[in-house]
Amino acid sequence: MLPVKEIQERSDRHPKPSDIKFQYGTAGFRTLGKTLDSVLFRVGVLAALRSKKLDGKTIGVMVTASHNPEPDNGVKLVDPRGEMLESSWEAHATALANAPSSAAFVAAVDELVRATKIDLSIPARVVYARDTRPTGPKLVAALKDGLEAIKAEYRDAGVTTTPVLHYLVRTINTKGTKDSYGEDTEEGYLTKISDAFKKLLAGKPTPPPLLIDCANGVGALMAERFKAYLGGIFTINVVNTDLHTPGVLNNSCGADFVKVNQKLPPSITLQPGQRACSLDGDADRLMYYYADEHGEFHMLDGDKITTLVASYIVELVKASGLDEQIKVGVIQTAYANGSSTKYLSGRLPVKCVPTGVKHLHHAAEQYDVGVYFEANGHGTVLFSPAAQELISSHTPSSALTNLRNIIDVINQTVGDALSDAFLVEAVLAHKSFSGVEWDSMYCDLPNRLVKVVVSDRNAFKTEDAERRLVSPPGLQVKVDGLVRKYGGGRSFVRPSGTEDVVRVYAEAATRAEADELAFRVAGLVYDEAGGDPSQRPKEFL
Repeated sequence: MLPVKEIQERSDRHPKPSDIKFQYGTAGFRTLGKTLDSVLFRVGVLAALRSKKLDGKTIGVMVTASHNPEPDNGVKLVDPRGEMLESSWEAHATALANAPSSAAFVAAVDELVRATKIDLSIPARVVYARDTRPTGPKLVAALKDGLEAIKAEYRDAGVTTTPVLHYLVRTINTKGTKDSYGEDTEEGYLTKISDAFKKLLAGKPTPPPLLIDCANGVGALMAERFKAYLGGIFTINVVNTDLHTPGVLNNSCGADFVKVNQKLPPSITLQPGQRACSLDGDADRLMYYYADEHGEFHMLDGDKITTLVASYIVELVKASGLDEQIKVGVIQTAYANGSSTKYLSGRLPVKCVPTGVKHLHHAAEQYDVGVYFEANGHGTVLFSPAAQELISSHTPSSALTNLRNIIDVINQTVGDALSDAFLVEAVLAHKSFSGVEWDSMYCDLPNRLVKVVVSDRNAFKTEDAERRLVSPPGLQVKVDGLVRKYGGGRSFVRPSGTEDVVRVYAEAATRAEADELAFRVAGLVYDEAGGDPSQRPKEFL
């Protein structure tokens, strides 16, 4: 039986704001942290119901807003193998979050139980964590209230990174099985990744120290903890590690700042030849960069990481004599630089899917080895169970040993900035590459990403993996007309999955043309959305 009285009484402590409509999108619920109290309570109940539906498997709940500004917060659910919540449940999450009253919420819960045939007698298990945002503790208290209302068992993983929470969900659910993914503790995570990394670097010249910009977020805690596990084999130096000063999280630092602005965070100075990387606020995105011999900044984004990692894995598979049995594929989105797509397409299968981790992750599962990194630096590599079995049982060789260790360095559950950084450093060490040599694998087309604030992002509908607009009618034809005026031009328009903005991406043969094309297309979008001409950004004119 549903503990209706308990749920309703506790729900009354967490009333829904009447003027806000919540939506569970690509990144879960995400908006101003101070408005999310009711959502977190209801997510507690929802996570428990999801666990019951899946026979008592442990479900994860992560309280974070990733690369967003510090006042924002959010929450997302993690399914038993560490993957994103099953798509069909996103609508259930949205429905529960928007029930206008406690009575309506209980009725919505009751309907969900009936519609999805949940056996309420099955125990519910949930593990949760949060990042360092100031609204986090209050939101976690609301989450616990929801879990306790429905009498779920729960485990508090404390303040940690999003990738660690995903890792914990999988390790808890596979413990003691043939699919065991490691020890279900933070120490287990640190040990598994660092041990494999140290094996990969054994016998190689010690790489130069790596500077890591931690975005003044929770990644700073994890990077510091990794130091103790790396021994003398590799040195990391961390900056932007302030977890206490209000307003500094993701502010003029972090992976998103570097990607959007295509420049160094002002807090960082690089010597010629030095490379560094930036994490985002919850450490699931990674952006690399280096200074050339003249001290000029060069960015190495998710496309560059894909190219480096995929080409190395292909080499190892071939050297292991497994290239007939193991097929490596790459998954990209429309944001991938055209030059990277061209380079990779000549070497292995490349598939374009709509933006969002769930689309990339699902497509990557269709390959024996699926490599995906969004241009924004979020990504990982997935090895199918059959591929892992083959790699573990095949005749040993140095290439095969490297492949096994690569599997253990990678966090296959989700994009993991620190795990990905160790993967990159291992590949660079094996190929004896500097940042310059890595960068020279192909030359990026100049590109620009622009945000246009709109009143209703849902008016913009896309097709062809988000590369073409179908709504508003006629807008795509105008975009095509502009694109034809630029050599090597490409542009697309898509609604954001996390905020009321439309994103415009453009590339062209030169930096000036890419900027101009982006702003001209953004101008079309602004006019289409019925923007006030007096508020039209000057760069659009």
